[in-house]
Amino acid sequence: MRIVDIRETSIALKSDLRNAVFDFSEMTTSVVAVVTDVIRDGKPVVGFAFNSTGRYACGAQMRARFIPRILKATPESLLDENGDNIAPEKILAAMMQREKPGGHTERSVAIGTIEVACWDAAAKIADLPLHALIAKKYNKNNNIEKVPCYVGGGWYAPGKGLPELLEEIREKLGQGYRTMKIKVGGASIAEDIARVEAALRVIGDSANLAVDANAGFDRERALSYAKALAPYKLRWFEEPTDPLDYALLAEVVEIYDAPIGTGENLFSTQDVRNLITFGGLRADRDIIQTDVPQSYGIAQFAKTLAMMKERGWSPQSVFPHGGNQMTLHIVGGFGLGGCEAYPGVFGMFAGFADDAKVEDGYLKLPDRPGIGFEAQNALYAKMHELIS
Repeated sequence: MRIVDIRETSIALKSDLRNAVFDFSEMTTSVVAVVTDVIRDGKPVVGFAFNSTGRYACGAQMRARFIPRILKATPESLLDENGDNIAPEKILAAMMQREKPGGHTERSVAIGTIEVACWDAAAKIADLPLHALIAKKYNKNNNIEKVPCYVGGGWYAPGKGLPELLEEIREKLGQGYRTMKIKVGGASIAEDIARVEAALRVIGDSANLAVDANAGFDRERALSYAKALAPYKLRWFEEPTDPLDYALLAEVVEIYDAPIGTGENLFSTQDVRNLITFGGLRADRDIIQTDVPQSYGIAQFAKTLAMMKERGWSPQSVFPHGGNQMTLHIVGGFGLGGCEAYPGVFGMFAGFADDAKVEDGYLKLPDRPGIGFEAQNALYAKMHELIS
């Protein structure tokens, strides 16, 4: 049993959306296929993944360093203890050879994308959905049937005002979602507070509305928004500061009693440890939002969770960034707090299986082997081009 090839392609998102910091007009993502010599139904087992959204395609690093290291390794060194499946944690170790400590973003997205594709292949070889394989390995085989799912929406877009925002929220509530996140920081405080108040009139409960500043505030704006938003007691206030400005984050937390969400732009266990050590965050309410395919993948994420547990944090405090099939399986397998969703956003890279349905704020976990991209027709058509 061995990996015989790894292939990557870059695809443009072609989106006119924007948040408080940047627009997505140039955004690309890497799609990866990990080809094994295991044959099922007359075809090789292939694992797929993409590098979530919000970071650019990273095929150059893959082709220059990480793919060659995997393909040069002896096949036996990449297998599990029984020798009957590939071992993604060993594949991660192979990719990390001769890598200098630090500088995580330069490699974490490329490595994590390949690693998650390896998990897709491993789950297919084991004939298990990925969430079940994760639960078997890391969560005492604790299989659950469904996970909470919220909408990451409320984007700024050309011609989108309050009526269009409220129409979006009503549409998502009609689709079965109960919790909505909207953007702040791309307008004035007064305009954003008007957006929040209008959204609350539709949603009805502040516990079902979160806001996201996308790390776009300087100290003055971060503190001003914290004071303005505090009375609403929202589900969480996301990324009010630069991702690495733990001192400023601690200042915000000091004056903002409701939950803070952050961490999607940190890409290592060490950075998350620093965040919860120096950022003033509170384990009883705050939210960590690691994007797993962008952060070295699933095996390293398990170490991040273990580190957090040692410091009093529950897996229920983790709501990973990224509304896609990969995140859905990761949330279900580890028993995390909830899954993001991007219905109608980012084209084929957003959402879940074509037959997935949200019911009363929950999404049922799939039972197809692997991640199940094969049930996302538009996305799988692009993925299949890599092996055609």
